[in-house]
Amino acid sequence: MENTIFENDKKYIANTYGRFPVAVKSGKGSIIYDVEGKRYIDMGSGIATNAFGLCDDEWNKAITDQLGEYAHVSNLYYSEPQVKLAKLLCEKTGMKKVFFGNSGAEANEGAIKAARKYASDNGKPSQKIITLINSFHGRTITTLSATGQDVFHTNFGPFTEGFEYAPANDIAAIKAMMFKDGKVDCAAVMVELVQGEGGVLELSQEYVKELYALCKENDILFIVDEVQTGNGRTGTLYCFEQYGILPDIVTTAKGLGGGLPIGAVMLGAKVENTLSAGTHGSTFGGNPVCAAGAYSIISRIDNKLLLEVQAKNMYIIEELGKLPGVENISGKGLMLGIKTKKPAKEVISACIASGVLVLSAKDKVRLLPALNIPMDILKEAVEIIAAAINN
Repeated sequence: MENTIFENDKKYIANTYGRFPVAVKSGKGSIIYDVEGKRYIDMGSGIATNAFGLCDDEWNKAITDQLGEYAHVSNLYYSEPQVKLAKLLCEKTGMKKVFFGNSGAEANEGAIKAARKYASDNGKPSQKIITLINSFHGRTITTLSATGQDVFHTNFGPFTEGFEYAPANDIAAIKAMMFKDGKVDCAAVMVELVQGEGGVLELSQEYVKELYALCKENDILFIVDEVQTGNGRTGTLYCFEQYGILPDIVTTAKGLGGGLPIGAVMLGAKVENTLSAGTHGSTFGGNPVCAAGAYSIISRIDNKLLLEVQAKNMYIIEELGKLPGVENISGKGLMLGIKTKKPAKEVISACIASGVLVLSAKDKVRLLPALNIPMDILKEAVEIIAAAINN
């Protein structure tokens, strides 16, 4: 059966993914079974989407209850699941309003549009947006344009104009881009506080605070892309909390939906009314079933769970960081990148063979387990990963 699935996938599905040789049949929590019945520990959680693992009972109930009411309604009408989720997000973050889309790329597109409209509305001379080298903001033409990695810019030009890329953690370099002849020369700065696809690289506290202050002083919008870092992934509800800042715009997706597609642009006080009727929209954005699932996720990310995420982070770093085959570990919470002496591809293949599913990020092994992965299962996975690294 497995071989048939592999063959038909290659025959009928666009070959845009370098798939691992696993055909998933079922799963519960952090355990996955393939079509041949082999058991795996899931240390990737759908690339940080399955916040509470697979088939979480409370999440399942939330979405099936909503399915029994209605699965979709046009955004020309009011939808209670959307309203409940938006209210909860604003109350928990200090943001003022939310626009819902279907993905992280859509969320970042929305943030870019909001930033440029704010600049236009307020007579700003520049609508340039500065992002960081090694960033990743999505796969649409505009979010690819915002992505500061040349590898993603091959074959897809011409790109959307108005983006420049600064080296991360270099305040002098980005400051030089923000101003021209002593005047502000950009509309916004957009950053990932931990660059996920770029190799799980953190921005320093000093850099972020100084950049944030520069933006505040000069009415430059500060946008934080929390598509991967958000929703409890890094040990706080949103990663920006760990830097003591409140961005003008926060984008998120992935873990927000718990396994269903939803993205959000959270708008702060400065831009809460920038997107007016007709200036932006989405047919499926804030789909009631997805919104109900997301409400179930966000309502359960409490201090107890976040402390557990932090404790699991310390356990993983302590156990794997002492291995002779590990050069370094980067990241926050349960978003970790392990630089191994052995090529990451070899480690990943060995893990899969031994029943653990891990991911990659550049030349690192990337771990993104469910936030609530039980400690006994986590320990089992870490032992297998350690053996794959050292053997």
